Amino acid sequence: MTALVDAVQSGEIPDSQVAVVISDKTDAAGMAKAKERGVEALVIERAGRKRAEHDAEIAAELKKRGVELVCLAGYMRLLSPEFIHAFPDRIVNIHPSLLPAFKGLDAQAQALAAGVAVSGCTVHFVDEHLDNGDIILQREVPVLPDDTVETLSARILEQEHEAYVDAIRKLVSGNGL
Repeated sequence: MTALVDAVQSGEIPDSQVAVVISDKTDAAGMAKAKERGVEALVIERAGRKRAEHDAEIAAELKKRGVELVCLAGYMRLLSPEFIHAFPDRIVNIHPSLLPAFKGLDAQAQALAAGVAVSGCTVHFVDEHLDNGDIILQREVPVLPDDTVETLSARILEQEHEAYVDAIRKLVSGNGL
């Protein structure tokens, strides 16, 4: 999230603004980072609520602010079909694997267990299925013989920050949205 906000504010992602950062957790690190950058940070609690109800409130807040592109960062929950239909082909996610390989949680551990030589990250559109939407951009990272989940994750995260910015720049410049 901070990589995207910083890239928008520096003009690296042109003709854009970050309207709001939304989390379901008041203590999420991203909330303080958004506020530090002058971006509205909004908490919408999900505890005890059905997914569709929670998603509907988020969608209403995004629409109220005229949001055209929803960028997920650290959002570890499937979105309801209603939310996806509210922003068709306008929801983007980043995942720490070269999709379609290693969907879901613990993608780096999955890659290590499979013994692959290359992993990476994928920026993709979100559809109703887990880590399944059309791929916008991918970045490869070598899997080293002595890698742990932590070391592989750190190398992938470096690429994620660059890849997400590159993908969003591509989309807002009209080369893919």
